[in-house]
Amino acid sequence: MKDKLRRIVIIGAGHVGSHCGYSLLMQGEADEIIFIDIDEKKGAAQAWDIADAGCYAPHPTVVRLGDYSDCKAADIIVLAAGVPRKPGQTRLDTMGDSIQVMKQIVEPLKASGFEGILICISNPADIIADYMRKHTGWPSNRVFSTGTSLDTARLKRVLQVETGADARSIQCFSMGEHGDSSMIPFSAITIGGKPLLQLMKEKPDTYGKLNLDHVLNRTRMIGMDVVIGKGSTEFGIGTVLADMVKAIFHNEHRILPVSVLLNGEYGQQGLHAGVPAAIGKNGIEEIIKLHLSEEEQKLFDESCAIIRKHITLAEHM
Repeated sequence: MKDKLRRIVIIGAGHVGSHCGYSLLMQGEADEIIFIDIDEKKGAAQAWDIADAGCYAPHPTVVRLGDYSDCKAADIIVLAAGVPRKPGQTRLDTMGDSIQVMKQIVEPLKASGFEGILICISNPADIIADYMRKHTGWPSNRVFSTGTSLDTARLKRVLQVETGADARSIQCFSMGEHGDSSMIPFSAITIGGKPLLQLMKEKPDTYGKLNLDHVLNRTRMIGMDVVIGKGSTEFGIGTVLADMVKAIFHNEHRILPVSVLLNGEYGQQGLHAGVPAAIGKNGIEEIIKLHLSEEEQKLFDESCAIIRKHITLAEHM
């Protein structure tokens, strides 16, 4: 950390970036929140609007518009710039426009002297994280995406609805692409410490009625339902980001599903994909290797193949 003040720069003051700032403010996880946006008038207005909520926050926080010169003193940069997907679009459909935005950001970001942690939210999240890591040249522990953290939150909510178990008692991960090919290692899910698959056998009249295909499909499609209904997702990802920042600032060594560079883990090499990883003050500390069934490994490999294909396409845009 640069000093005792916790500084966060958010690049992109749209729906996602502004809700990240608001969540950080209300959870008391920053001392200074600085927005950078190509539309400076909008960026300033978002900062003022969020600052108005500051008197109800846990402690005083400066919220303001800034520029790339502010990145040098930042501990964390949140990359939330890009083009929101439209109803009917997958996250991958936004890749072309998003890469063009990244090309405008990467050079001033490199020149800023930033030495902290870059968390990418812009979609398609796995491809953007990979692109920014390569083009900044920063180490992989410092450049990653929220990945399947939001997917995992949605998975917990689906399981809560379907089983009646409190989401806080459910341990699970969504993995692979933050997108339509994400997969769920059902063999690793526990509820109250007991494996889900065991509960399904022991309690056929309750857990046994759980349709795993339905759980997977609902987890994948909730985001699109939100986009169709209101035009964008924002509250969920803003809270996910604030929680991840908390793990970094408090050096929690907490295990969260993030899109990080794989170097042989899960049989994959040289691409970003959502996997559980321990996170602390220096970013990614360790990738956690779950034991996947043969079918689960196949689904993860298929998801990674889609990510890899689009990483290659992104380099030629």
